[in-house]
Amino acid sequence: MTLAPVVAFADSLMDTAPMVSTLNATERKPYQKIADQLRSYIAQGDFQAGSRLPPERDLTLLLGVSRPSLREALIALEIEGDIEIKMGSGVYVRAKPKDGKNTSVTLGESPSELMQARALIEGESVVLACLHGKKSDYRYLQECIDAMRASIANGLPPLEDDRKFHQRLAKMSGNSALVRIITALFDERHKPMSAHLSKHSESSLTWEAAVIEHEAILRAVANKDVLGAQTSMRLHLNRSENRWLQALEPEA
Repeated sequence: MTLAPVVAFADSLMDTAPMVSTLNATERKPYQKIADQLRSYIAQGDFQAGSRLPPERDLTLLLGVSRPSLREALIALEIEGDIEIKMGSGVYVRAKPKDGKNTSVTLGESPSELMQARALIEGESVVLACLHGKKSDYRYLQECIDAMRASIANGLPPLEDDRKFHQRLAKMSGNSALVRIITALFDERHKPMSAHLSKHSESSLTWEAAVIEHEAILRAVANKDVLGAQTSMRLHLNRSENRWLQALEPEA
């Protein structure tokens, strides 16, 4: 197993957190750069107010970017009021007065990069959860799943119990640095980028799929099935990323 390097990485990452934060504060994120490009086209009159933007496939070719990155840029522009995403119709330029803004502000981390980071880190920390888990932990995790189902049945997003589930698995690792990192990554969901994307993509059906994936993780951890737990965790987070971005299909 490769647990020692992962734990050492977690500890060193927390030690360098202030430096990383300072660097990230000035570095433009890919979705910001793409949003800036699109805003320039709008400002130049290439995309008129009230008009529909070209199809996604054309925009990716025009800008030389991937579809996930383009979708994140569109979310940023919608938050800032430059465009409106109409599901089933397309993306439209909004008419709004000039306010002097010409660059996209920081709205949080890239949702895709967040989920990829979580899959990497939680996919390893769950190994420690398998090794250190107790019956009380399994009961708590099952209670989180039951609470998630209850929230879904009442038409509410079970985000808090989802958070408790992942945080408890992190605590089961026995490494406080991993707990802080995993909790911080999860809580990025409350930043504008991830929160706004969730409004477009989350529903009772997507949450029910997430609950089933949580159950698979719990089964593997309770059985101390290390490979199964890693696979289930990474599959859950990869599918979550896909649900977030594939749901943003304005031309579907």
